Amino acid sequence: MLVPGLLCDERLWQHQAEHLVDLADLIIADVTRGASVSEIARTVLDAAPPGGRFALAGLSMGGYVALEILRVAPERVARLALLDTSARADTPEQTATRRDLIELSQEGRFGEVPRRLLPNVVHPDRLDDERLTSIVLSMADTVGPEVFVRQEEAIIGRPDGRGDLPGIVCPTLVLCGREDALTPMHLHEEMAGLIPGSQLRVIGECGHLSALERPQEVTAALREWLVDGSKP
Repeated sequence: MLVPGLLCDERLWQHQAEHLVDLADLIIADVTRGASVSEIARTVLDAAPPGGRFALAGLSMGGYVALEILRVAPERVARLALLDTSARADTPEQTATRRDLIELSQEGRFGEVPRRLLPNVVHPDRLDDERLTSIVLSMADTVGPEVFVRQEEAIIGRPDGRGDLPGIVCPTLVLCGREDALTPMHLHEEMAGLIPGSQLRVIGECGHLSALERPQEVTAALREWLVDGSKP
């Protein structure tokens, strides 16, 4: 189960979906429904293979959803991968920024939102990569303003999950882009330090949307995670 982030859809995981099919039956979660992280987590669980255990990977907001799934149904998760995310709650500064973007969207200026976010979600050297940026902007356009507002409200309301991390017992990969501006590397070092036996993987010259920006490296890390979760 691959869980996208804010303003993202299945295109975030396209490379992984194409190159992991020999190892797993892949499902890319729909994160466009639900007004809270817990509601989104429930929709993801409802779409998971019924009754069985599954490997769970989430990027950014998808990581918040993955951690919520671990809180409510830890027995369902066989392996966990947290990509470019955080176990912390929003800071007041982050919430204020989100509120500004929500207001912009509600004023009918949603088209400005993804362009404002773009410098924070890809590596600075990739801002001129038209293929990459067009996918990011197109995903945002598809998700749209109403879902964006719900997702941001869900993110604002998420709990601090650091206290839950020591109780995670499944093989866990923590991965981030070295130049991730939204969820910097120290947040991933913190998670990896709190999750017993977890492994930290850092992707060089990479920003926040690692699965899209450095797809080959992320897919390779996820292949190792799927084959032997104890040695990602």
